[in-house]
Amino acid sequence: MIKSVDRALQIITIVSSRKDGFGVTELAEQLELNKSSIFRLLSTLAAHNFIEQDLETKKYRLGYKYLELSSKLLDSIDIRSEAKPFLKELESITKEVIHLVVYDQGEVIYIEKLEGSETLRTHSQVGKRAPMHCTSVGKVILAHLPENEVLSILERKGLPKHTENTIVTKEDLFAELVKIKEQGYGTEIEENEPGITCIAAPIFNNRGEIAAAVSVSGPTIRMSSTIMNEMKDKIIEVTQSISRRLGYLG
Repeated sequence: MIKSVDRALQIITIVSSRKDGFGVTELAEQLELNKSSIFRLLSTLAAHNFIEQDLETKKYRLGYKYLELSSKLLDSIDIRSEAKPFLKELESITKEVIHLVVYDQGEVIYIEKLEGSETLRTHSQVGKRAPMHCTSVGKVILAHLPENEVLSILERKGLPKHTENTIVTKEDLFAELVKIKEQGYGTEIEENEPGITCIAAPIFNNRGEIAAAVSVSGPTIRMSSTIMNEMKDKIIEVTQSISRRLGYLG
């Protein structure tokens, strides 16, 4: 383990155990470190708002960053619980794998997966991250993000080639995003995994912002253009229902 990170996390755990916080001397004694080391760790944590100092008592307590993070986590959990009945309905109709994802730091994270009743091997699992440019859910989310944010993601993550069908130029990707936004859904035919085809649609929150995306995934041999065309209306209906549950009025 990285000692400095371990010590910083220990400080957070200790400080969270008492409402009025801890002083530098108390923390130094508990962690068996000198005060200067404790102070440097506290200063770093405070700079990121994970720790704050009471100006009167000089003691350190948890910062408001945790409220921000917990709020984001609760938003995701709420989406998951509100979406579950609709995802089950979609699973029963399509018989294929259903995914619910959220956006985080230039990637998507699977927060729910229903296995369907048909055989399918995929790399996806709850908690796992996936790229945005070559997944239907990722492209759907990109299509509803501000352009400057999309460019920032592409600058950091690039457009790595996963299969022969992966989009690898900004021009082609932006053309695809415009199409997705116009039609209300996105597709991905073996762009991320060979033999796997997906269709996805967006979920919006009460502020009209993109909150998540839902996809149906199956083997390309089963997910023909005819089947995908039949699925698009249903998946849009499902994501609109979930969006309304989140307070979206659009």
